[in-house]
Amino acid sequence: MSETMIALVTGANKGIGYEIAAGLGSLGYRVGVGARDETRRETAVGKLRALGVDAFGVPLDVTDDRSVTDAAELVERLAGRLDALVNNAGISGEMGPGWEQDPTALDLEVLRTVVDTNVMGVVRVTNAMLPLLRRSASPRIVNVSSSVGSLTRQADPDTEIGPIMAAYAPSKSFLNALTVQYARQFTGTNILINAACPGLVATDFTGFHGSRTPEQGAATAIRLATLPDGGPSGSFFEDDGVVPW
Repeated sequence: MSETMIALVTGANKGIGYEIAAGLGSLGYRVGVGARDETRRETAVGKLRALGVDAFGVPLDVTDDRSVTDAAELVERLAGRLDALVNNAGISGEMGPGWEQDPTALDLEVLRTVVDTNVMGVVRVTNAMLPLLRRSASPRIVNVSSSVGSLTRQADPDTEIGPIMAAYAPSKSFLNALTVQYARQFTGTNILINAACPGLVATDFTGFHGSRTPEQGAATAIRLATLPDGGPSGSFFEDDGVVPW
């Protein structure tokens, strides 16, 4: 089996996910580009290959059990194992006036859709990929979260945390809590799992508001995906260090 490191990045056809794939590729990883849309996925693969990255497309809808199972089977056929999984795919959910989600008027279907992608999608993909990760000498899992999932920051009136987002922000709190539970389950193994905050990045996800580039937003996830053995697990990081829960 090739000793080339293998990574899978979900939602990798654009924005932060694409830059995570590009960054890992520049470090010599063979990278699976997970994405639902075939055209965008293959366009991203082509761009990465033009940069010299050994990239391959992985059809993947994180909300669909069959799609996730098929993706795991494809990675197994093409690579045989997985060294790094970056759960980047995520959605904000429908927003109201002022780019807010008012909890007193929240459509429960919006909440279900956001949680299905941002939380259940991570569980689907992680659990499906675990057999492949366990074949790695140093498996790493990174869940792309957000500082809006920090209850400490959300509850601090002196911290600027952005608009009220009653579906998206709690979904990231949920994801952070799950990351801790996975880390507890992986205690005593070589699997390291952490959450990464990319910061406010100017992408279509944010309506191109934000002072950070996608490359800057990808940096923490890339660092966590390439941690040395004995590195942290069950923690939440941004560029400046640990994010409070």
